[in-house]
Parts: sequence; structure tokens; C-alpha cells
Amino acid sequence: MTREKTFTLVKSYKPFHSKFDPCPPIGRKYYRTPPNLYINFQPPNLEQFTPEEALKNGTLWKFFYDFYDNPYRERET
Repeated sequence: MTREKTFTLVKSYKPFHSKFDPCPPIGRKYYRTPPNLYINFQPPNLEQFTPEEALKNGTLWKFFYDFYDNPYRERET
């Protein structure tokens, strides 16, 4: 059986909670990984933001931009 791997920038884990721990369990924790971790080298001629957009987004190259969405925020239904 082969398992298909799905690519995501959002990872999660569940911290260990002992049955002797007096505190309630924390639940699932989430973290993000930047897109630049998944490439070995920077390809030439990447599309760039304007200087003003680059300052707002924190990167010059559109390929490396990753919008942050808070996973702990309550979602509107």
C-alpha cells in the first residue's frame, strides 16, 4: 500500500499529555513552514513584487510569499 503524500505549509502535532499531568491537555498545535525550505536552489528569472509590495509582504519574490492565516482563530461559518 503506497500512501500519497500531500504537500502543505501548515503542519501540526499533538503534545504528549500524561495521565498524571494536573493540567488539562493542550490539544493540537500548529506551525507553518516557509516555502523556501522545499527548493534546493533559487531558480533564475523569478517574478518579483514591486519594492513597495516587497516591503509589505516581507519578500521580493512572489514564489516565496506565504500568506499567514491564524489556525487558532474562530472561523466564520
